[in-house]
Formats: sequence, C-alpha cells, structure tokens
Amino acid sequence: MIDQTYLKNNLITTILKGLGQIMLQENALTGFLFLIGIFYGSVFMGIGAILSVFCGTMTAVLLKYNKTEIHQGLYGFSAALVGVALLFYFEPALIVWIAVILGSALATIIQHFFIIKNIPVYTLPFILVTWLFLYLFHQIYPVPVSPLLTADTTEGYNFAAVFKGFGQVIFQGSLFAGIAFLIGVFINSPISGLYALAASAIGALLASICAVPTETIEMGLFGYNAVLCAIVFAGDQKTDGLWVLIATALAEGIALLMSANLLIQLTFPFVAATWVTLAIKNFAIKTSV
Repeated sequence: MIDQTYLKNNLITTILKGLGQIMLQENALTGFLFLIGIFYGSVFMGIGAILSVFCGTMTAVLLKYNKTEIHQGLYGFSAALVGVALLFYFEPALIVWIAVILGSALATIIQHFFIIKNIPVYTLPFILVTWLFLYLFHQIYPVPVSPLLTADTTEGYNFAAVFKGFGQVIFQGSLFAGIAFLIGVFINSPISGLYALAASAIGALLASICAVPTETIEMGLFGYNAVLCAIVFAGDQKTDGLWVLIATALAEGIALLMSANLLIQLTFPFVAATWVTLAIKNFAIKTSV
C-alpha cells in the first residue's frame, strides 16, 4: 500500500529535492531552479524530468525504501537524469515515454542496491540505464533522434562555456539554464558553487590545451563533469582545492579518451574520476596518521 500521508505532505518537496540532488544539493528551491532551466530548453524534457522523478520516488515508496532517504531525494536524481536524457536523445514517441517510466524505476532500484551496500556511485545508475536504452533504441528498436541533437545552442560570449558547464549536467545548452543551475547550487552551498565555477573554467582550459574544437568547448561539453567533481570535493579545508583539481583533471582526461573513441560519456568521467580521487584521498589520510 502507498503511504497516503507521505504523499500528501512530502511529494512535491521530495520531487524538487530529487532534482536538486542531481548536483548533490538537498534543496527544493535548487531543484525548482533546475526545473525552470530544463523547461526553458525543452518542454518535453521538463515533463520528462517531472515524470521520471515522480516514477523514481513512487518506486521507492512502493518498495518501502527508507523514508528519510526518499525525502532527501536520493531516489530521484538518477531517475530524473534518465528521463531528461531519453527526451534529449530521442523524439517524444510513445515508446520513449514508456522507457522513461521503466528506466526511472530501474535506476531507482539500482540506486537502492548501492545505497544499502554503502557504495557511493553518484549518477552511475543513470549512466547504466541510459546506455542500455541508447543501445536498444539505436540497435534493436530504432527510434528517431530528437531535433535537440542538431539544435544550435552556441552563443557568442567568451564566458559562456563556464556557465554552460553547469547546464550540460542536465543536458541543457543554453546560457540561461547554466546560470540558473549555478544559482541553484550557490544558494544551497556557496562554496560548492564557487568551486564548481572554477572547475568548469579549468575543464574548458584543459580541453582547449588538448585542441578540442572551440565549438565543443563553448557548448560546455568539457565542463559538466568538472562541475560535478568540484561539488563532491568542495569544502573549507586548504587541501580541498587540491582534490577538486585532481578530480577535474582526471575527469577531463577520461572525457577526452571517451570522446576520441566516439563513446557517449554522460557523467561517467565524473563518476570514474571521483572514485579514483576518493581512493587517493583515503590512502593519503591513512598514510598520514
């Protein structure tokens, strides 16, 4: 049975927190700003975001997952990314909407598995589920691609890439969305917002040094993984900046390698770089004791 009291009192807040958790922010206002940015880019992606977070949350409620974790939005963010991604890559056909529902539920179940194992996988459930549907809809049951893939989102501002690194975390290429997402992070955690802004700039710089096409950099495609890495390691300790820099450099290296091999990155460079950096950080802490 669905907990009717829970739904009445917490559902909207939980959905918004689930959106905020895409960038590790347990804040409903942050999630609302993210939603505004998504709708600005595409009504279909906005609807997909709401539907997917709702389905992910309902899956967690029906399967009686921990209520505190549900209310924190921990079962919404990977689901949300699945929904937005599928509407970004494919036309909004019926089969895609079905995939949004099923993919959101599957991402939630995978997320729960790792949560109970106490393994920090961040957006890995979203990555695995989205890769699965990309394969199915490209190789098994072809679905027409979305016009968003060919839309021109390049804006002639030298600083745009830094802000667009925020937007591309949730598949948004507009300067408006990037700024909205930055504000969303900043109001919940100013230090995370500032570190992420710096990391996005560093990511763009590293990509430029590695001769990545300027248009690709200006779209923010080499900034969003850096943004997420920075948010994970942001803090008020002197060494936090070092860990942000290491994670950002690793993420950019992985992104460049995947790009060179024509692999769809999603947020895998962020996840892999964060795992490696956490391992290095934990080793450094143990050896210094």
